[in-house]
Amino acid sequence: MKRICTSILFLLVTLVTMAQGWPANYQGVMLQGFYWDSFDDSQWTTLEKQVNDLSSSFNLIWIPQSGNCGSQSMGYDDLWWFSDYTSSFGNEAQLRSMINTFKEYGLGTIADVVINHRKNVSNWVDFPRETYKGVTYEMVSTDICANDDGGATKKWASENGYSLSDNNDTGEGWDGMRDLDHKSENVQTIVKAYLDFLLNDLGYTGFRYDMVKGYSASYTKMYNQSAKPEFSVGECWDSSNTIKNWINGTGKESAAFDFQFRYTIRNAINNNNWSYLAKQNEGNWPLVSSDFEGGSYRQWAVTFVENHDTEYRSAKEKQDPIKKDTLAANAYLLAMPGTPCVFLKHWQAYKPEIKAMIEARKLAGINNTSTYKNIESQKAFYANTIDDKLMVVVGDEQQVSPDAAQWTKVLSGHHYAYYLANTMETAWVDKGSGEFHEPFDVILTAVSANPDAKLYYSIANAEGEAQEGEAESGTRIRIEGKEDISLTVCLYINGEPSGMINRVFIYREPEPEPIIVIPDFCQVNEGEVCAFFEAPEAWENTIHCWAWTETPSENFTGGSWPGVACVELGTAENGNKVWKWSWDGKKQNNTSATQPAMIIFNNNAQPQTDDMVFENGGYYNRKGLQGKVPTAIRSIQVVTDGGVKVYSLDGRLLRTAKDSREATSGLPKGVYIIGNKKYVIK
Repeated sequence: MKRICTSILFLLVTLVTMAQGWPANYQGVMLQGFYWDSFDDSQWTTLEKQVNDLSSSFNLIWIPQSGNCGSQSMGYDDLWWFSDYTSSFGNEAQLRSMINTFKEYGLGTIADVVINHRKNVSNWVDFPRETYKGVTYEMVSTDICANDDGGATKKWASENGYSLSDNNDTGEGWDGMRDLDHKSENVQTIVKAYLDFLLNDLGYTGFRYDMVKGYSASYTKMYNQSAKPEFSVGECWDSSNTIKNWINGTGKESAAFDFQFRYTIRNAINNNNWSYLAKQNEGNWPLVSSDFEGGSYRQWAVTFVENHDTEYRSAKEKQDPIKKDTLAANAYLLAMPGTPCVFLKHWQAYKPEIKAMIEARKLAGINNTSTYKNIESQKAFYANTIDDKLMVVVGDEQQVSPDAAQWTKVLSGHHYAYYLANTMETAWVDKGSGEFHEPFDVILTAVSANPDAKLYYSIANAEGEAQEGEAESGTRIRIEGKEDISLTVCLYINGEPSGMINRVFIYREPEPEPIIVIPDFCQVNEGEVCAFFEAPEAWENTIHCWAWTETPSENFTGGSWPGVACVELGTAENGNKVWKWSWDGKKQNNTSATQPAMIIFNNNAQPQTDDMVFENGGYYNRKGLQGKVPTAIRSIQVVTDGGVKVYSLDGRLLRTAKDSREATSGLPKGVYIIGNKKYVIK
């Protein structure tokens, strides 16, 4: 058995190594592990804690660019490539820990690679000087395209004694930062070393290349042939012919996001017409379409329905979102060929449903080169079969009634349904493996051409204690208790076992309501204008404060970013350092303003918090205002005999409890004194 397993593993590794750009017949599903400004949800520590849930459904996770960008950033103004990995999402140790944990659970991490352009250190043309493994890497002014920024960079360089490259950009220009000249041997050397560092030092599995239309596809080919990533996908945001030509230009060394797939779904949903799924989008077919001119490009199609550039961000950045039927969009995405990439916000909102869809996809063996055919295309609904094993219906699914002798419904919801072919002869469980916090039901289904097929199930806990039984198709089973549960369901036909399904449900205590403890050392002096900041663990530099008003225009922290250095007061109970900013009475413009209206804290420039409303004596963390440190609180003697006592800020005894949990349970939002400490109940 050991020899067989080893041989199979060797074959799989060989197939991946030989794969061009993206392996053929790949059954994996990817998660985009961020959205725009997901500075809390995409923290490396936050994502790592979710490894059980993520790895039970996904094979790959694409995360934000992880290097230091000099300020709070989503990473698209990249600055440091080798030596500084304190980003807006965590520090280098946390990044490495997350990637390694993911790898242990079989989840590969995809790096967001931004090499079309790069941020400068202090002027238009200087870049960081970095040393890695004894080699010093530094881009210079002649590594910048001659026509960068429409000629503005060259004008500035000439006036200040610098020279740019003699080569114009090999792709589309972008004025945001310096466009790199990929014809430069120095640029090529540094990019190759950078990609090697990402793969073989940090431990990434593959790359997502940003803005690939900004430079010739031949350089993606060059870099991938040098780095040899298992997975590579480019953001070629354009028509299907342009995307196809880009894939060809890489020598098929990279896949590409299937933007036209996304547009057909958006058009169908936003126009209330599901038949749009069969239509071209402005003359362009999705890459996964069987009718796509020039042959099948499904192997190199990474499909998606939403991402950080298309989602609704705000009233000022409405973007181009899908406005409704998110679940139906994901149902179609996860049934079709290509490699699906699920958007983090969708995963957060519909985790149980998306988990189940992924389980159905994997059970049916759908992969990135699967074939499909349309069986119904109407305004009210649309239905495809994929590999004759899975049927997806979107729209008014109740109008579709597949032959029960051939198909069994296994999932359904608003505007979607999944059917499995009865020829699969398998048991089915409508919930995917992963974490649970409270009791829930699962439905057991027999997918069989034999109407007399039976189901047998076993529910076992960590101690091996099992509950077993026979069940009819459609039986509901309750999963409950505060322990991990293993569920096995097997199909029996004429007494013989057939397809078996296993699920592992891992119990996690629900997250308690957050209780913010304001340390005793936080004090507001009479007449003082100040604020307190509890810094994240990854913020290792001196914390600075930036405080201002818009009307009148006034700055209370010198007017020069990153502002005024704060004073470190001590360490909170959770181990985070607490800092204090106190206004020194100086203003930039000498207006009538007596205190700021807004405030930002930063890690000596980067990362930084969002703009936050200033409240005098406010106690902040990265998520915002958490409470207020009152001025001149009277000293209160807490008598410990008889239990834990809870006082209001004015010294009134509110309750006596037997322990701290009972003391805080059910308290309204506010600030309390418990055991000589201030607590904020949110």
